[in-house]
Amino acid sequence: MKLSVCGKGGSGKSTVVCLLSAAAQNKGLKTLVVDSDESNSGLFRMLGFEKPPIPLMTLVGGKEGIREKMSQTSILSEKDITLEKIPHPYINKQDGLWMVSIGKIHQALEGCACPMGALSREFLNKLCLGENEIAIADMEAGVEHFGRGLDAGIDSVVLVVEPSYESLALSGKIKDLAKDMQKSVWAVLNKIDSENLGAKLEKELKNRDIETIGAISYDPVIFSAGLTGKPVRHVESIRKAEKILNRLLSKIAKNKSRE
Repeated sequence: MKLSVCGKGGSGKSTVVCLLSAAAQNKGLKTLVVDSDESNSGLFRMLGFEKPPIPLMTLVGGKEGIREKMSQTSILSEKDITLEKIPHPYINKQDGLWMVSIGKIHQALEGCACPMGALSREFLNKLCLGENEIAIADMEAGVEHFGRGLDAGIDSVVLVVEPSYESLALSGKIKDLAKDMQKSVWAVLNKIDSENLGAKLEKELKNRDIETIGAISYDPVIFSAGLTGKPVRHVESIRKAEKILNRLLSKIAKNKSRE
């Protein structure tokens, strides 16, 4: 199962990725987190790793060498990529949690992130998972990843929606773009401080033909972890993420059985 997590900048995509990955680990799934957001540098800390994996862009020679290197013999030139084929130090491993990073913007005038998008698309398309393995990709904010085709290789889109007009407006665009790629979209509400607020957001999403499969409450513990760079491991929020993941896997399985 391969999932992409997307939404407006600041909606809490990375937080939801961490909570879903913890929920998947609790289910006994070998969980791969794919960091496809070239601007977020702290996901590895949120997941509990001391340092990030070396980006896969380095494996293909950086931006300048990507076209040449991807045609040469490496894991990226193979038909299928399994977790076991990804060499150290390009993957972090810890208690059933694995992490890879596509690449980051490090300096001014570095140029566009298109090569990283191409590599991310290639990696997600070729990634081949086993029966008890799941991949969760943290996408860049907004909708550009749809334009680059990064979501072509995933099974379903998880849309993170916070309580804001901009987040709701973007949700409709994401839903349309995912539909163009024949991908289902399920919404997860984030930073919800009351049942009334959650009901309002769910109604607005329903008007846009988007189903909500769960909500994460506003949590001071998670906020504090993000502020101090500590792992996101709040028990109550992980329990909510477990319910969301169970619903999500059930719905994806039903969709696949109809195909």
